[in-house]
Amino acid sequence: MKILISAGEASGDRYAAALVRSLSKRIPTAQFFGCAGPALRAAGAEAVIRAEDLAVVGLFEVAAHLPRIHGLFRTLHRTAARRRPDLAILTDAPDFNLRLAAKLKHTGVPVVYYVAPQVWAWRKRRIRTIRRLVDVLLVIFPFEQDYFASRGIDAEFVGHPLCDLARVRTSRRTFFRRHGFSTAAPLVALLPGSRKGESSRHLPALQDAAQILRARGLTQVALPASSTTGKTFFEDRWRGPRLRVLEGETQDCVGHADVALVASGTATVETALLGTPMATFYKLAWPSYYLARLLVDVPYYSMVNLLVGRPVVPECIQRECNGEKLASEAMRLLKEEDSRCEMIEEFVGLRAALSTPAPASDCAAEAICGRFGPS
Repeated sequence: MKILISAGEASGDRYAAALVRSLSKRIPTAQFFGCAGPALRAAGAEAVIRAEDLAVVGLFEVAAHLPRIHGLFRTLHRTAARRRPDLAILTDAPDFNLRLAAKLKHTGVPVVYYVAPQVWAWRKRRIRTIRRLVDVLLVIFPFEQDYFASRGIDAEFVGHPLCDLARVRTSRRTFFRRHGFSTAAPLVALLPGSRKGESSRHLPALQDAAQILRARGLTQVALPASSTTGKTFFEDRWRGPRLRVLEGETQDCVGHADVALVASGTATVETALLGTPMATFYKLAWPSYYLARLLVDVPYYSMVNLLVGRPVVPECIQRECNGEKLASEAMRLLKEEDSRCEMIEEFVGLRAALSTPAPASDCAAEAICGRFGPS
């Protein structure tokens, strides 16, 4: 069975990789190829194009990269036309993957979409596109099943993959000893984002925050690099006080940190599931920000706050994404025990809401095999 798989984000790459492993157990002869990042490649998927090459964010920032992205799209589409997959599994990255779905649907390839486009927040007209192009929508937030089903889409909640993936691998003592941290002092984790563009925009504020924290006696700061940026990217650009840049240890770093400053996105959900108090931030180029304000229809920017239904996590957006504000929120969370405990309690409830009895990748694989598995 030939399966085209496409994941254009670091988080989607991890989710799709877990799904590939679950499907491989059920369909040992399955061959996976498509748009693959490091995790998918490690799981055995053939990379026709690399997911890292699609990692661009911002409504206007994307424009400069469109010729390159279009070239990658054509490469993948031509390969799919030649190899004629039996099934396509598209994960997140709707700007790329919905266009791909249209091409695949035209040639009769069944389309499974894993991790729904957030049309409940913006670009609601995409509902019609999803209804027309997607055979099965596998959603990772509980409310999405009814939302999409009520709009005529075959949707199934399979649990959030991070409930299975967000786990520390080593003890706090071992982690601290490995990196020369003192267990007697707090650790602050900085997560500037999974893409190079957004990380570059966030580094000045994080450098200022680290400087302020150091001046207030907090000298243990770590920055876990994402797979799409890599350690060298930050080591070459960091201009703040000394910190540890880590690679391949994001969950241990975040899980053992006393507080985290996290770019808004999937990383906020991961941090919540790891139980670490946090403040979230984000900054766009001003034209992109003003346009996003017109298009996005949600009360909060953080997915954690959206899921909980109230502002549990402080949001430092655009003008408030500055060193003083970020350092102040970090200090407050370290000092106010009641605020820490309340936030952690909300995170426990969030994990329960996003979990399913079996791992999300297994639930997704069962849903796929039940509909499209070999007879």
